[in-house]
Amino acid sequence: MYFAKLEFFNPFSRSIKDRAVFNMLMKAIERGDINGTALFEATSGNVGISLAALSNVLGIEFRAYLPKPTPKATQVLLRVLGAEVVMTDFETIDPTMVRFVQEEARKAGAMNLNQFENDDNFDAHYRFTAGEIDEQLKSIGKKPDVLIAGIGTSGHIAGLAQYFKERYDTRIIGVVPAKGEKIPGIKRLETKPKWYFQVDIDRVVEITRNEAIEGAFSVARRDGLLIGLSSGAVVKAYEKISNEFGEKTYVLIFPDDGFKYVEIFEGYLGVT
Repeated sequence: MYFAKLEFFNPFSRSIKDRAVFNMLMKAIERGDINGTALFEATSGNVGISLAALSNVLGIEFRAYLPKPTPKATQVLLRVLGAEVVMTDFETIDPTMVRFVQEEARKAGAMNLNQFENDDNFDAHYRFTAGEIDEQLKSIGKKPDVLIAGIGTSGHIAGLAQYFKERYDTRIIGVVPAKGEKIPGIKRLETKPKWYFQVDIDRVVEITRNEAIEGAFSVARRDGLLIGLSSGAVVKAYEKISNEFGEKTYVLIFPDDGFKYVEIFEGYLGVT
């Protein structure tokens, strides 16, 4: 049996990234790091949307730097929210792109929260996301035997891993794209996600783009939930490892919904 944490109920980006963005912003404000300055951030999707939304609430200008493969829907939503959108030539957000945006922010006197290295990202999930899951499972007399989550910045999988490893014998399974594949929201370990290397992840499962789409379709057609591609990848990872672990309580993290990925679904279906 598996339980899915449906993070698309978060209001700004309809994704798990609202948690990290809110925590990073509030901590930066508490430290006095943001004082009317603009925000610059490297993003391929949900962090940018969340930052754009919350920047509007806080009266801060926001500039999003996007890699080339960013879905058109994300670009449109960022512009709807009033963000300045800068398309770059980077194929993915790697350390080189992160450094580029840091330097752009420095030259402009802007603030770069840097979701990839900012410990307030990890902290949001260790303190809040994990506690919610723990409380929800306890309410039905369960504990997490196996937790499956995608690896992007590694903030949420690492925060969850540390919390549950401290309290239970939970196995943590990470999900990444297969070599040569691109799945929005998750990245291969070659991108050096900071917190992945600081916690105990039991195993990493590689998923192709088509498998991720198929995972999203299977949930849509079985449960009526339109989940995103990284969520679909988590579903396929569950299918691959569940026979090995047997009858356990599985927790799957579904970071966002499928509405931003209509173009990708369209291509897979061959709709014209």
